[in-house]
Amino acid sequence: MSAPMRPRPAAPPGPAASWDSAVPGARATSRLLTVGVVGAGRVGAVLGAALAAAGHRVAAVSGSSGASRARLALLLPEVPRRPAAAVAHAATDLLLVAVPDDRLAAVVADLAQRGALHPGQIVAHTSGAHGLAVLGPAVSAGARPLALHPAMTFTGTPDDLPRLDGISYGVTAPAELRPLAARLVADLGGVPEWVAESDRPLYHAALAHGANHLVTLVNEATDRLRDAGVSRPEKVLAPLLRAALENALRLGDDALTGPVSRGDAGTVRRHLDRLAATAPESVPAYLALARRTADRAIAAGRLRPVDAQSLLGVLADSGREVAA
Repeated sequence: MSAPMRPRPAAPPGPAASWDSAVPGARATSRLLTVGVVGAGRVGAVLGAALAAAGHRVAAVSGSSGASRARLALLLPEVPRRPAAAVAHAATDLLLVAVPDDRLAAVVADLAQRGALHPGQIVAHTSGAHGLAVLGPAVSAGARPLALHPAMTFTGTPDDLPRLDGISYGVTAPAELRPLAARLVADLGGVPEWVAESDRPLYHAALAHGANHLVTLVNEATDRLRDAGVSRPEKVLAPLLRAALENALRLGDDALTGPVSRGDAGTVRRHLDRLAATAPESVPAYLALARRTADRAIAAGRLRPVDAQSLLGVLADSGREVAA
């Protein structure tokens, strides 16, 4: 396990070093923030630890489950655990709300109704799917809104901390908060990617499609290799998948290889027949990805439409069989 990040020495306080000097009317006495974290899930606990490592003061954190307590013991052992409203009161500068997407609106509304938020406080959430609209109750209470989503997958352990170095954050912020948001992301070791409010769902869909579905795809491939008698599928897949990912990121659709990109209808037919007999639950996903791969290969000029006809026929026939 990697060693936790250690807090860096704080810079001397003073208006010239103010974290918030670009924001009119903001506190200008220190470059350090007093932070509260609502939600000690995998993301909240790790970002809280990263902020502490950057020299900011994490005053309180909420999280009541056994898993949350275990994370806090590893990542923020000296930070008091408090109810969400008490955390919001303690967060004089920044309240980080790191709860599941579907709970976010209710949590923010509840904190506002309880009078736990105060004017000038930054209320930031870590949801990729939401922008600033979900923070409306906080804005009505005088707080300043910020959407701050780390484009990274988290385990909720100290191993996550070094992985934050250089990652992108999908940031949506009012114009006057952009300098502050950029500074905060820099303190976390990241780079801001400015995302418009209306584009947040598409931004998040892209990340989920790429990362979450990749995990499912890899595990499907692992299971099918086991079905084929391979005792250590991860050893077979690791170099292949790493090369495929690196090539895709570097070359785009030019990285496509395999039977679909060649139009090998017979090979794909045999794949589908064996999958239907061995693991029929994998057939719909294989079909969907093969169709999309064929579309992209044709559009990229990797597969001529005339060479794709037999392949597309096989995919269409198999799709009808699955639907029947």
